[in-house]
Formats: sequence, C-alpha cells, structure tokens
Amino acid sequence: MTKSALRHQFLAQRRALSAEDVASRSRAIAERLFGTFLADTKKLTIVHTFLPIARQNEVDTWPIVHRIWQDFTGVRVAIPVTDVATNQLAHYVITSETSLIENRWGIPEPEPGNCPVIGSQLIDVVLVPLLAFDRLGHRVGYGKGYYDQFLAECHPDCLKVGLSLFEPVEQINDVEPTDVQLDACITPERVHFF
Repeated sequence: MTKSALRHQFLAQRRALSAEDVASRSRAIAERLFGTFLADTKKLTIVHTFLPIARQNEVDTWPIVHRIWQDFTGVRVAIPVTDVATNQLAHYVITSETSLIENRWGIPEPEPGNCPVIGSQLIDVVLVPLLAFDRLGHRVGYGKGYYDQFLAECHPDCLKVGLSLFEPVEQINDVEPTDVQLDACITPERVHFF
C-alpha cells in the first residue's frame, strides 16, 4: 500500500480506539521498551521521545518519561519542538520541573528559553512516532518529513525505535531514498527488529 492510503487507514484505526485501549497498549509498549532497549542504562545518556498528541490517540509516552526520571539516574529525556520556519526539529532536555504548553497541533512543548537545547548527535535512543510501519522497518508518519531529516542527523549508533499501537503491514510501496529506516519497532504484542 502507499503511504497516503496507509495514513488514511491507520488514522481511522487509531480514532476507533478507546482511551482505555490506548492506555493499555501504551503500557504494554513501555514494558517491552524497558525490557529491551532501556534494560542496560550504563550506555545511555539521552533518550529522545515524542510527547503524545492526545486527540490523535498516539502512543502515550508519559509513563516512559516518568519512569526514566524516577529510576534512571544520569539518563536525560529530550523532546522535539517543531520549527515550521526551517522545517526542522529542535531538541530540548526536559525534567519533571519543566513547564510545558501545547502548540497549535496539541503537542506539549517547553516554554521558549525554559530548558537546554541539545544536538541530535548526542542522542542515544530516539523513540519515533508513526502511524504505520512495514516488515522492513519503513514507517509512515504525518507526511511532513521532520523525523526523517532528524534521524539522518543522528550519530550512526543511535537506536531508532518506532512505537506502534498496531502490528506491521507487509510493505510500504512508495518508500523514498530520504526515508530513514527504523532499527526496531515496539508494538503491544512484540518487538520487531530490522
């Protein structure tokens, strides 16, 4: 299927989920994440994650963020902020004291000047939002290309881990050379490695 068709299909599937379904699936994804990629934190300094757009029924990453803050001394959490003027993401380290406000898309972001900016080369793990993914590790996002550009800037050893409420499709037919492949994707049922 094409990205456009998959985007339409999976947006509808996500909208059909209840808040309880999203919460339950998100908890299962978090447990799998901590059991695999975040099991050995000796090698980690920065975990980058998206914060969920609640009205889009995205994977709830707040349990992941709170557990890192609580249990992982020395590991910092970074989040993206969209710069529409440059079509790029900036990356900010947040703490439990960071004040957040929702942008026009419903994405929680730090107030300007409220926390440190970091470069993408410093990030060890990126938790990648997506609508759908295939068995080869290609993903469908919202179609703006922000994450592909960001992931291409990360250092080669940075783990790119998708979080999906659904299992993979067989193949995305219109993958482009600029699309960055995931290293793995976590669903409520399992971890898919690519």
